[in-house]
Amino acid sequence: MSGSESSAYGFDVGALDAHLKAHISGLEGAPRLQPISGGQSNPTFFVTYEGRALVLRKQPPGELLPSAHAVDREFRIMRALADTAVPVPPTLLLCADRSVIGTLFYVMDKVEGRVFHDCTLPGVSPQERGAMYAAMAQTLAALHNVDFAAVGLADFGRPGNYFGRQIARWSRQWELSKTREDANIDRLVAWLPAHIPAHVPADDTTRIAHGDYRMGNLMFHPTQPEVVAVLDWELSTLGHPLADLAHCAMAWVSRPEEYGGIAGLDLDALGIPSRADFVAQYEAAATHGLTLTNFHMAFALFRWAVIFEGIAARAKAGNAAAEGAAETGALAAAFARRAAEFT
Repeated sequence: MSGSESSAYGFDVGALDAHLKAHISGLEGAPRLQPISGGQSNPTFFVTYEGRALVLRKQPPGELLPSAHAVDREFRIMRALADTAVPVPPTLLLCADRSVIGTLFYVMDKVEGRVFHDCTLPGVSPQERGAMYAAMAQTLAALHNVDFAAVGLADFGRPGNYFGRQIARWSRQWELSKTREDANIDRLVAWLPAHIPAHVPADDTTRIAHGDYRMGNLMFHPTQPEVVAVLDWELSTLGHPLADLAHCAMAWVSRPEEYGGIAGLDLDALGIPSRADFVAQYEAAATHGLTLTNFHMAFALFRWAVIFEGIAARAKAGNAAAEGAAETGALAAAFARRAAEFT
């Protein structure tokens, strides 16, 4: 592997090749690397050998915040879930030796399947769409049914008072990043803490939370409507199961031009269940016995309104096109408005 080929990826492919062959048996020939696009914050590559297809996920180069880009946490949770009902890619190795390619990285087997970044699932029959949405609901329930302590994840996050802590965090973040006044956000900052479900154990129910559970982070079987892998565990922690469910359910209350939602589409014709039916499929499969409420939807939309505002603020402060910042700021306002509708 020449130096120019190596530098094209930002690291020494020869050093990677030597490390992988030393730790994974049966790798033959020279590796072929292909970057995987998709806006992921941790650079990801297909690494293909003769007869063996791998995926490498690494931290970006440069100085990182202490808790950011924690690929070691991704590796840990996927390994912990390997023998559960949650489908995850088979993990092979974690390399914490930065001298190999300059950053932490891990390697997993490549899983063959379909990933849909469009929630309408183009090219799929209405009957299959319904089955795929049911599989999405049931897979999330399977994750939340895992006994996190039994799989070695008792220290994977902070249990209890999840919503109280999160509302305080995102309220502070709004004050730090806001580029405008927003009466809907002001209402949410006051309303949410006062409406956390009070019945025990609602806010103290702790489960493994994926953190970004949505259609685009699932891989489906090449031909069947079943989930073969849940992807992108970067935001996973111990959290509240209904925060994951509400995050996933945002697709039903945001329009296609608003972060790829499905609001306003003819769901019956598409074969996509209503939000209520999707939530019912999840709740039937989950063992915690909790019910999604307007509070949970308001919280999920509030969180994303603040995230979008932060993106807009960074774009305005940096070199990004002003029109891009304006579009993202409009998303922040739209999500804040929809969140307020749930109050």
